[in-house]
Amino acid sequence: MQQSIDNAVSMGPTALMQGMQFRRPFDVVTAPFLSIDDKRAILAAWASDFYAVNSKPALRQLAGTPRPVSIDEVQSALTELGRRYALEAAASTGVVSPTCRA
Repeated sequence: MQQSIDNAVSMGPTALMQGMQFRRPFDVVTAPFLSIDDKRAILAAWASDFYAVNSKPALRQLAGTPRPVSIDEVQSALTELGRRYALEAAASTGVVSPTCRA
């Protein structure tokens, strides 16, 4: 049972990436061919403990990436994605929140 769960978790972001290769978390943020929800799912998976490097809990390595990155880098990419999404949402509604600054 645990093996099945681990396989599902490990395949999650891989299925979304569909052969794309990302070197850094910010590459996910700037990928024009992924939806914001897909980007968030990939980055959230990358940040999860499932992808922590053994004996180095501050590092994460998503399958298919060339080398580990820091959890801080993944969290920064998630923050930037949220900022961009807020700006996009504000632009589409014409309402700009004081927290949405370019």
